[in-house]
Amino acid sequence: MVWTMQDYPSSMKNLDKVTRKKAIDIANSMIDDGYKEGQAIPIAIEQAKNWKQNASQSEIDTYHDQGSPTKRSEEGKQSTSNPERLEEGEEVYKHEDGWAVASVGSDIASEVLSTKEEAVARAVEIARKKATSLTIYKEDGSKEEQRSYADQ
Repeated sequence: MVWTMQDYPSSMKNLDKVTRKKAIDIANSMIDDGYKEGQAIPIAIEQAKNWKQNASQSEIDTYHDQGSPTKRSEEGKQSTSNPERLEEGEEVYKHEDGWAVASVGSDIASEVLSTKEEAVARAVEIARKKATSLTIYKEDGSKEEQRSYADQ
């Protein structure tokens, strides 16, 4: 089942529009990845709420303006993951709500943590799993450090 903003699970009816849209996006991707609806829906709702809580207002506005929930391509549906994201490095940078962890080139942080140390630790964990790089930025936005976990 592919959900839309007009046809979505009843458990999403009390979510605000942006959170519902994000939950639909997440749930659709999870279904594409092989999750059962009963698993995907509550996980998607929780992740969408967390995303909205941690996203800046500009991230929320940008997401809201993107139109309908995205549908993955047929090629993407054949994959059990998003392999295009695996090669991208991770980065840690100052965010209005703390320190952000994001894939290089991503407009939206995957997580926002309260301290730089927490964000770096999380980014190291992700970069090691992906065997990719990590770029750490100073509070002023200048590059502080570049690390590689490609050979680990």
